[in-house]
Amino acid sequence: MLFKRSELCSVSIMKKTVYTFDPSHVEHMTSGHPEQKGRLERVWKVMSDAGLTDQLVRLETPEADMSHIKVVHSTRYIDHLHYMVHQGLSYLDPDTYCTQHSLEVALRGVGGLLNITDAVLTGKADNGMALLRPPGHHARPHAAMGFCLFGNVAIAAKYAQRKYGLEKILVLDFDVHHGNGTQEMLYDDPNILFMSVHGAPPFYPESGFIQETGREEGEGYTVNVPLLPGAGDETYLHVFQRVFEPLVARFKPQAIFVSAGYDAHWMDPMAHMHVSTAGFNAMILALMSWADQYAGGRLIATLEGGYHVNALAHSVTQTLALLNNPDAKLEDPFGPYKDGEMKAEELINSIAHFWRV
Repeated sequence: MLFKRSELCSVSIMKKTVYTFDPSHVEHMTSGHPEQKGRLERVWKVMSDAGLTDQLVRLETPEADMSHIKVVHSTRYIDHLHYMVHQGLSYLDPDTYCTQHSLEVALRGVGGLLNITDAVLTGKADNGMALLRPPGHHARPHAAMGFCLFGNVAIAAKYAQRKYGLEKILVLDFDVHHGNGTQEMLYDDPNILFMSVHGAPPFYPESGFIQETGREEGEGYTVNVPLLPGAGDETYLHVFQRVFEPLVARFKPQAIFVSAGYDAHWMDPMAHMHVSTAGFNAMILALMSWADQYAGGRLIATLEGGYHVNALAHSVTQTLALLNNPDAKLEDPFGPYKDGEMKAEELINSIAHFWRV
């Protein structure tokens, strides 16, 4: 059973939702790679057909100042990235490519996300979502990784700390791949609670074990829920209810940042989870409820993975529709996975016990 709107009565109707989309993303592209321009092109088409491009407020995407990037990335890595983009199409690791335009595209993605952060944290918008490429949650402080150049969500969370003095920030990642880079950047910070639900190791990137809970002052502020293949809507819902929700209530964040990856969808070719578009909607409604209860509605999402272009496009469009109006009447165009799902109740109970919730 998914979240019912009656269970989320704290969410107000008709939010002011902002988003970013920069057409220059197409300049970060190489043929035959799953992280390619068609992902966002299809998102834009489905959004437009649904009328959302007219209903929502689109913000500009200026290049982010490098000072914000250097909060989480080393100067040596940034210098290396500058060098590599001048070589033309090249690979930074076996999975991560860059072109001569990739640095500019990535900086515009971060710049747009920071604009959304400003709009939400100054009260000019209720919530927002950055539709950007390349994704960010695998990028490490000293290296690119897993299609990602910059740690987008970690940069934005640290920016919110510095500029607005926030003392409690939640970063939640529901991409099917563990956000190892985000975790590494936030691992010793007790003021940012990082939560991730993802495919269990040895699934890529072979991290995100339950026992990874933070370092030094940040001990206890990293929460990992690794799931075996076949987990679907019901399992993800139980993770949100049994593990995440009690910890969020204890932490009481002042703002919520979301690494929104849609590759746990049952149609996605990059993983073996059984989440539906309706399941992602349930996660978004839960996050909106927590944002309303603890953070004045302040929720900022950034796009991560999702490699079945139609499943991605419809899921992102429905996420934006719910951010704008949580009472929107939506239909899942693909329906649930036909053969059920692998239940993980015992695992969820053990994780809840681990965290004493």
